[in-house]
Amino acid sequence: MHTDAKRVARERRQARVRRRVRGTDERPRLSVFRSDKHMYAQVITDVSGKTVLAVSTLTPEVRDQVKKTTDVSAAKQVGLLVARRCQEKGISQVVFDRNGFLYHGRVRAVAEGAREGGLKF
Repeated sequence: MHTDAKRVARERRQARVRRRVRGTDERPRLSVFRSDKHMYAQVITDVSGKTVLAVSTLTPEVRDQVKKTTDVSAAKQVGLLVARRCQEKGISQVVFDRNGFLYHGRVRAVAEGAREGGLKF
């Protein structure tokens, strides 16, 4: 259960990071969202305001590979799939947006999986 102070603190961190991080057509933004049950990752171009691709633990390719959607290994699979789909679309570099979450645990696992898949941050 999230308290109001936790929500406000995350929104403050999110706004602070978002001021500096912008996704372009050449280097889009990889935004990560962590819920209690799932991990979500989107590759976004802020110039045109469009989502290029989206992957989560609900995606059938990831769901078939993992038993539990709330652990670090599931988050790493999300990162690997994001990297594979970005390579298919010709994207090799992204800007990582942790979306106000602290960079450890599942958020870090998505970033490491994307790096292992060949994306450059």
